[in-house]
Amino acid sequence: MNGKWSQLWLKYDSKKECGNAAFLQAVTICGFDENHAVVKNAIEELKMGAQGMLGVAPSISAGGCESDKNGLAIVKVAKQEENILEEGYSLEAKDGTLTLKACDEKGLLYGIFHVLRVVSMEKSLAEVNILCNPSNPLRMYNHWDNMDGSIERGYSGLSFFYENNEIIINERTKDYARLIASVGINGVVINNVNVKQAATYLIDKRYFQEVCRLATLFAGYGIKLFLSLNYAATIELGGLDSADPLEPKVIAWWQGKMKEVFETIPNLGGFLVKADSEGRPGPFTYGRTQADGANMLADIVKPYGGIIIWRCFVYNCTQDWRDYKTDRARAGYDNFIKMDGDYHENVILQIKNGPMDFQIREPISPLLGGLKKTNQMLEVQVAQEYTGHQIDVCYLIPMFKEILNFKTYCKETQDTVADVISGRTMGNKNAGIAAVINTGNDLNWTGNELAAANLYGFARLAYNTDLSAEEILDEWIPQSISTSSQVIEKIKRILLPSRVVYENYTSPLGIGWMVTPHEHYGCSVDGYEYSRWGTYHRADHLGIGVDRSENGTGYALQYHEPNASMYNHMETCPEELLLFFHHVPYTYVLKSNKTVIQHIYDSHFEGVEQVEEMIATWESLKGSIEDSVFESVKARFGRQLYNAKEWRDQVNSYFYRKSGIADEKNRPIY
Repeated sequence: MNGKWSQLWLKYDSKKECGNAAFLQAVTICGFDENHAVVKNAIEELKMGAQGMLGVAPSISAGGCESDKNGLAIVKVAKQEENILEEGYSLEAKDGTLTLKACDEKGLLYGIFHVLRVVSMEKSLAEVNILCNPSNPLRMYNHWDNMDGSIERGYSGLSFFYENNEIIINERTKDYARLIASVGINGVVINNVNVKQAATYLIDKRYFQEVCRLATLFAGYGIKLFLSLNYAATIELGGLDSADPLEPKVIAWWQGKMKEVFETIPNLGGFLVKADSEGRPGPFTYGRTQADGANMLADIVKPYGGIIIWRCFVYNCTQDWRDYKTDRARAGYDNFIKMDGDYHENVILQIKNGPMDFQIREPISPLLGGLKKTNQMLEVQVAQEYTGHQIDVCYLIPMFKEILNFKTYCKETQDTVADVISGRTMGNKNAGIAAVINTGNDLNWTGNELAAANLYGFARLAYNTDLSAEEILDEWIPQSISTSSQVIEKIKRILLPSRVVYENYTSPLGIGWMVTPHEHYGCSVDGYEYSRWGTYHRADHLGIGVDRSENGTGYALQYHEPNASMYNHMETCPEELLLFFHHVPYTYVLKSNKTVIQHIYDSHFEGVEQVEEMIATWESLKGSIEDSVFESVKARFGRQLYNAKEWRDQVNSYFYRKSGIADEKNRPIY
């Protein structure tokens, strides 16, 4: 512990020597300015890690690029020399020297953290020979912190950025920067996308000094600071009567405001904007397009090197679901596809992984790959809004891997989501991936210690999309909990299937939701947030699911072929998404030879049993890991089991009463 809060995967506690001390006793630096903030922080980290883990105090010196000294040689190379790209690095151990090469300071920083990762995992640096280039240009965390200290969808305490409408900058802020830099994050949004109170707009002069300090701190770890922006700031902060993006007085106000902001905060990366969604103001109010709104801001921030990240979460939250042609899932595509190519070069559209809202299972948004001439970023949610609130264990990296590997068929080659958001598909640089994250001021940062695997895993996957979900756990567990092979295997046994376990006892076959409105934890089968007229699942006494085929809402046809045809037909639709795309009879027979209703019963009983197995595995770790971690996670598991049983009983009872079809196995359904 440092400052009483956990250091997560940067604990730097004592490790087995593994022959690593010899590589860290003498460090030579060639080509890099040792006074550069990023280099200074990287060297400071190396010293701290070497001392804490191996008891070594490295000596640092400038040296020739062809040093014959044993130890660690850090060498600056030209961009693309030896295939090293921006923010990339190589590591090679040979004849007693470990050579770290990078073409820029961020690459050096990430290389140092790689060295420390190997030591922390108790692996040998003598076996390292690797080239690492980032998969995505932008790798971002999005915080939904409010300046009063609360966090929207926060499950780990209060904000460590804000208290009583003031910005906090302290040792914990620095530790946060260290943590996220260590896993390759290079951008962070520090305030909620729902920017509401004018008195707490971070673009107000009263906050400039502290925002500048924060931006400078982050820059020292290779991280660009971004701010969420209220599109109606011209009205709520500027006192105008309009936010029309084409109105001269609106443009003039933004020009003046951005000049103030960027001249005071030179390390600012740009802004994240949520507009025309869930009651938030936007260009639609004035009969303008999303492109009109985004481009107006983008043109103003362009001279300062700024980027506008424009969220595609745009839909009518009060739509009437009595009309069975109305479909929230269609909204993102319908609102943005016609403007493909209209957005300026420094605009990035940030697209949620699915068309709905971070459900445990939903199809990939058809905007990803549907847009062929527009910068795109993927948005996922590490904060467990619909996946257990960091009470229930739910390792999300397998889901993220599925998303990234999805073939969009937007081109003959390089057509996966990973290709699109990396810029490989279109050759663009303004692209990447962002996660709404799960941190708060709890001492363990994420409420549940096991939820930190998602925080770590997302970032590692953003930097290297080739990593598997299991490989990420093989890194995270020994750095964070224990290097014992038995402990590692048992925790993997809990985490790797946990997404499917959560799916089993909550939402079957892609139907989603059935969750307590607004709170989003616990079961409410008919729960629907914005209307008294319908449910998400549209179940009746004969069947369940939403017809999104060409005969229903037509959503399935928003995909490129062959995905459109696959989803459009019940027989070819992947069964894990069957109820998302089709309204089917309870008696419909799945490939397992079970009926839909029997699958609902079985999966919910199995889900509870699987949670009980996870608990038994965790109980077997008592005495093998820190007592505080063991007891904390054990308490969460108790709440998860209660939640799983509630879901099982409510869902099974509801559909038994709705369908009138009994469980074939005669289990109690209350």
